[in-house]
Amino acid sequence: MRVGLAQTAPRLGDLQFNLAVCLDHLELAKEQGCELVAFPECALSGYMFEDRDSAVASAIPLAGDQTAQLTERCRRLELHCVVGALLLCDDQLWNSALLIGPQGLIGRYDKTHIPPLGVDRFVMPGQGPYEVHETAIGRIGMQICYDWRFPEVTRTLALAGADVVVMPTASPVSSREMADFIPRTRALENAVFFVMASRVGTEGGASFLGHSQVVDPSGNRLVEADDQERFVVADVEMGEARRKDRAQSGGLYSLRILQDRRPDLYFS
Repeated sequence: MRVGLAQTAPRLGDLQFNLAVCLDHLELAKEQGCELVAFPECALSGYMFEDRDSAVASAIPLAGDQTAQLTERCRRLELHCVVGALLLCDDQLWNSALLIGPQGLIGRYDKTHIPPLGVDRFVMPGQGPYEVHETAIGRIGMQICYDWRFPEVTRTLALAGADVVVMPTASPVSSREMADFIPRTRALENAVFFVMASRVGTEGGASFLGHSQVVDPSGNRLVEADDQERFVVADVEMGEARRKDRAQSGGLYSLRILQDRRPDLYFS
């Protein structure tokens, strides 16, 4: 499978512009042979809202026009995508990731770990569960930004059978060092492909990291963008994420990442 990372610079509160950028990147992804495209956290809205009212004004309903346009484009291009969006449901605001495929909306994940930053000051914390979605291209799990600081998230998705964990993020430039090792660690310790779709640009006094990347189940970084708007791709062999028993040293011994766990000894 070929994965595309759309490293964009959303405009705060400009839904029309941001949606157009996402749709254009889906076209580009098709031209480059991608089957899965990942967009950043809050790709449709921007992140650094100063108050709840302005955030609500840039939120979308789950079954709204934006989702319909993304679905139609995925249908026509035969693509899957994960896109970050602010959702307004029952007067509550959610920082969400939407998994959309040719057949429509496949899954929704609401960010469960909420930092006191940007729009996250006004959203509801997601209540889970952490779900893996069976699709025609593989088993896909989702998490968002600050979730990467909690290893239990990716581990739960791995135990549920994820091949790929997609993480939209709006990480600040101060996260540069973490971006060097957390994605590789999460991929290696769980034998999954870890797909980090990060935004760039400045907004509300914050500068964003970029460095979107795809890491394979052995912890090898397959592709990494810089700190500018980019579209980068990586080819992944899904079978690698399904071989949790890994032969080492020429096959003399093997590691069973999930089977060798000792949950009876771990703290909850």
